[in-house]
Amino acid sequence: MQRWRGYDAAPGGWGRSVVTIGVFDGVHTGHQQTIGHTVKRARELGLPAVVLTFDPHPSEVVRPGSHPAVLTSPLRKAELIEGLGVDVLCVQPFTLEFSKLDADRFVHDVLVEHLHAALVVVGENFRFGHKAAGDVELLARLGRTFGFAVESAPLVSGDGTIFSSTYVRACVDAGDIETAAAVLGRPHRLEGVVVRGDQRGREIGFPTANLMVAKYAAVPADGVYAAWLVRGNDRLPAAVSIGTNPTFSGQERRVEAYVLDFTGDLYGERLALDFVSHLRPTLKFDGIPALVEAIEDDVARTRAVLGVPAR
Repeated sequence: MQRWRGYDAAPGGWGRSVVTIGVFDGVHTGHQQTIGHTVKRARELGLPAVVLTFDPHPSEVVRPGSHPAVLTSPLRKAELIEGLGVDVLCVQPFTLEFSKLDADRFVHDVLVEHLHAALVVVGENFRFGHKAAGDVELLARLGRTFGFAVESAPLVSGDGTIFSSTYVRACVDAGDIETAAAVLGRPHRLEGVVVRGDQRGREIGFPTANLMVAKYAAVPADGVYAAWLVRGNDRLPAAVSIGTNPTFSGQERRVEAYVLDFTGDLYGERLALDFVSHLRPTLKFDGIPALVEAIEDDVARTRAVLGVPAR
């Protein structure tokens, strides 16, 4: 898959293409359907499939301070999109100047002059242009003017709820990672670098990897979770605690993973956690013995959830 930084990175002599447009944070099942349809139609037409996405999130540029929690890092999003068979990922820097392009100018400059769209595939609720003034109907009308077709992909829903990045964020924020996984089509993943913590876990027999995550990362609600720690090509079972460690009167919110049956050193490594199940809320215990007993139960439940036998 080719990766372009900005639509003006399209090479000279670039021919026609099939394009889909969106932020696609999370690359959830709804996004997968839209992108999958784009790839299918591109193959039928013998043209490259292009995904046009944006960085940073448009809301942060239009309304500073409103940056939503991010479900997928730029690298992770690119990997997921590539896995759907896309030929080109075009990441457009979303600037204040770019946000002021009206719908007509966006279509002319981006889709016609640079990407040479023969077909544009978007979701039913697609909006574009300055102040999101454009919709699918306007896009189709402009397509007739400039010579490209438009197809809208139906929205994906479950139990009457339309699947969206906003919905997944709400599930993650509430600690409902099981529903989040159902919408994403895979476990919610949190990435970060292992840094040194207070070493309290090591002192009580449960050394943890303290994960420093990105500023806007979608961190699940405080609690204890069963998860897989992803280290390169390996997946290691882990009981993960998120919170301020109230038993020790902690102030800083942390993501700490106790990796089962592991004795190595993870400091400085960039790892990921795939959350599988919420085990319990964060609790304040009367002392270390009660905390250790609870952790032992967390480990046993993690083994049961992940299907990992005791050694």
